[in-house]
Amino acid sequence: MELDGKTSPPVYSEDEGHADEAAGKGARRARVSGIDRALQVIDHLYETGSPAGVYAIAKAVKAPLSTVYVIVDDLVEKNMLTRQADGSIWLGARLYHYGLAYARSLDFMSIATHEMHDLCRQAGETVQVCGRDGDYMLVLAMADGPSHFQVASRVGTRVPLNWTASGRLLVGHLPEQERIELFKRCARSSPTGRAEIDPGTLSEAAAKAFEARLSIQAGESDYAVACIASPICDRDGHCVATISIVLPEQKAFSDENHYTAHVRNSAERIEKLMGWRNR
Repeated sequence: MELDGKTSPPVYSEDEGHADEAAGKGARRARVSGIDRALQVIDHLYETGSPAGVYAIAKAVKAPLSTVYVIVDDLVEKNMLTRQADGSIWLGARLYHYGLAYARSLDFMSIATHEMHDLCRQAGETVQVCGRDGDYMLVLAMADGPSHFQVASRVGTRVPLNWTASGRLLVGHLPEQERIELFKRCARSSPTGRAEIDPGTLSEAAAKAFEARLSIQAGESDYAVACIASPICDRDGHCVATISIVLPEQKAFSDENHYTAHVRNSAERIEKLMGWRNR
């Protein structure tokens, strides 16, 4: 707008100002919605644990197929997702690097991983650090033993809580009724058919294992595979993770005391280094 040959600043009405503000809020909402959709796609792949086609992903997250195509293409371009040879979609290398950076920032994981490798050398067997992910046990870190014994569960593997020694310890500190309700919801039959599924029995076993600071299972999740685990408890006495020795079933009971002493000591050392043992 010009007055006497001079240009004056543009003038906006109050309504125009509100309109601009509303437009800005709308744009922010759209951006958040896009982020939410992207997270839904990533979460779906993480939870299912296997690659999936775009159509299957869109159906699972209840999003328009065209929207998911755009999001997937963008995430693949940014290396957050990767497209397999058959066209299916899986998690990308960029997410792995983020995970490594996050793990390095955690004192607990640094201490637990160091102890895990020490225990692996002492016991001469595969050692895992596991945590809880909702209704599942999640393998957080792993050190392979020197033998040729192969362990099916690798880092990132999620299995129902009732299948494993660690799974029971991770909920052993919970109140009895909460344990029972949890196992009612999540207990499932294992591939070997040997995993306990009765909620009451599982709840009692979890409480006893937690009190004893030791849980042993054999052949429940995998044939001929045993696990000897001990809880890692925070200053409130809650089991935040476990450290366990995974070994052939026949070896677990041939020198049980040897392994149980090692795994208990490792759990206690982690708690001491974290400042949790004086709770």
